[in-house]
Amino acid sequence: MMMRKRLVWLTVAGVLAAIATRSATKRARTLNPAIGRVLSINGVELHYLDVGSGEVLVLLHGNGSLIQDFVISGLVEQAAQQFRVIVFDRPGYGWSTRPRSIRWTPAAQADLFDAALRQLRIGTAHVLGHSWGSLVAVEWALRHPASVRSLVLASGYYYPTARVDALLVSLAALPGLGTLLRHSILPHVVRAAWPLMVRQLFRPAHPPPRFSRFPKELALLPGAIRSSAEESMMMLEAAERLQSRYRELELPVAIVAGDADRIVDSRSQSRRLHEEVPGSQLTWLPGVGHMVHHVEPGRVFEATRLGAASPPLAALHVRD
Repeated sequence: MMMRKRLVWLTVAGVLAAIATRSATKRARTLNPAIGRVLSINGVELHYLDVGSGEVLVLLHGNGSLIQDFVISGLVEQAAQQFRVIVFDRPGYGWSTRPRSIRWTPAAQADLFDAALRQLRIGTAHVLGHSWGSLVAVEWALRHPASVRSLVLASGYYYPTARVDALLVSLAALPGLGTLLRHSILPHVVRAAWPLMVRQLFRPAHPPPRFSRFPKELALLPGAIRSSAEESMMMLEAAERLQSRYRELELPVAIVAGDADRIVDSRSQSRRLHEEVPGSQLTWLPGVGHMVHHVEPGRVFEATRLGAASPPLAALHVRD
């Protein structure tokens, strides 16, 4: 009898949480409308922001983020003074869709963005990827070398290492249970844990006041949580696949990392990548955590500017 009562209460709580989640989803969309344009490409509605003029710089955000992360950091405004800046909501985040018929690996996303640039009649671009976006940026340069002029890799994950946090987040991608969690209690749990998550991203620095403008409700939609969980699940596999190919990069590569990153071990990731990629430049930021573009946007832009101005390695080899 007691077990039956508990089951009834759990069912009622789940239904109420699902209703609250549906209401929050509608409210999040209403309060945070799309801020850019939409491309229909390969079955994806791809939301992007396009500002500035000059050579094209593409910005790719990390796991669980969206366009506004780069906007409120000030990096978009600064970069738009020199570049035509295009910022994408990666599939499943913000206002971009994520068809389930495709497994959205870094390679699949790289192909999508390359096709998007062709649709926009853009031949080549400099590409900056932050965190998980750095995997997409590297895949793009390797798969479509003619369209990527330089890379900026910020706070990236490049080599497979055990990540307990990624394993836990991956649970939300499981069929059945994951779907139930995403559409009921999980958004509310993540919302309650949000302040702690943000502090971890920025430690040892404090989140800047402007980060309060980050549209967290869009990041807490069931679809965004699924996208984040799927990417957490495939992270080790993606790094394992790429780790033997970094020496094939024959373009300017700028690496930016904070030595106090609590999300990614920058010494075993960014420093190691710098040692393996010939001619790469490393911008090492003492006392800075994972969100380098918020804490040191000027240094990130400077690395981008210098990388864009560097000749490709192939040209250097010819001169030698």
